[in-house]
Amino acid sequence: MLSRVAGNIYWLGRYLERAEDMARLINVNANLALDLPKGLSPIWGQLLAITGASDDFPEDVGERQVLRYLISDSGSNTVSIIASLAYARENARTIRDVIPRESWETLNSVYLQAKDRSQQALTKRGRYPFLQSVITECQKIAGILSGTMNHDDGYTFLKLGRSLERGDMTSRIIDIRSENLIPDATTNRTTFENLQWMSVLRSLTGYQMYRREMQVSIKREDVLRFLIQSPKFPRAIARCLYELSFSLETLPNHKSVEEIVKRIEKQLKKMDYKRLEQGELQNAMDMLQIGFAQIHNELSLTYFGVDAAEEQKQRVA
Repeated sequence: MLSRVAGNIYWLGRYLERAEDMARLINVNANLALDLPKGLSPIWGQLLAITGASDDFPEDVGERQVLRYLISDSGSNTVSIIASLAYARENARTIRDVIPRESWETLNSVYLQAKDRSQQALTKRGRYPFLQSVITECQKIAGILSGTMNHDDGYTFLKLGRSLERGDMTSRIIDIRSENLIPDATTNRTTFENLQWMSVLRSLTGYQMYRREMQVSIKREDVLRFLIQSPKFPRAIARCLYELSFSLETLPNHKSVEEIVKRIEKQLKKMDYKRLEQGELQNAMDMLQIGFAQIHNELSLTYFGVDAAEEQKQRVA
């Protein structure tokens, strides 16, 4: 397989996962506002922090500004939903002879419809249908690829991209959303803590699976253990690393990448969630994000032979 084709499939997996995850995150933050007492609202600026863009906005940034940036801004923001779908579409277009035709046609249709409806998503009435449609359609495309694409090296690179993006997003959500999501909530902190960690679980669509696997009420250390160390939950960091390791075994010259994956897995096993204070937790998540970046760089060096991130920017621009 050509390195260019491998890179495009890998990035297709990453951008589809990114668009879906961003839609989930915005949806949960909007729904959180409905659960809070009158006068309190979620901190919308924390969604910007997850993307690393918080320094470009004032601390009191408003809901509509955040939504515009994360949904429809495809110029200055390369991680918005529309930008992610555009990147995914462009990658799919260049490899139409490798992926099933139905997946390309569906993705092309999803992008065009999302672009046309992106302004409606900024309104309270149009937000939920837009975000739910993005989530459903991204899952549909993933299902088409899983059910109709040859499970060869190409599909392996697709899974690598999806698993890496998923694990990175989980670490970012834990990093940022484990802080106080609700301003001025310190007067009744216990009441809001369960709501906060429930929001973290729902950001990753993990609330029901948490209750099923852990069989305990919502507590900080149990939620962290589930989202970081669960071997079963698809969006848990440990599971994402397992998927990476399993996929790498089918590829040649995978030792250097696998060493990084194994090192991160060892870090997870050493974490003591009962003793991790907030600052220590954030440092641990920062180290994980550095590790995920190292995995990406080693994948690019080993299989793609280029600065893959820079190539993506130039292609879509």
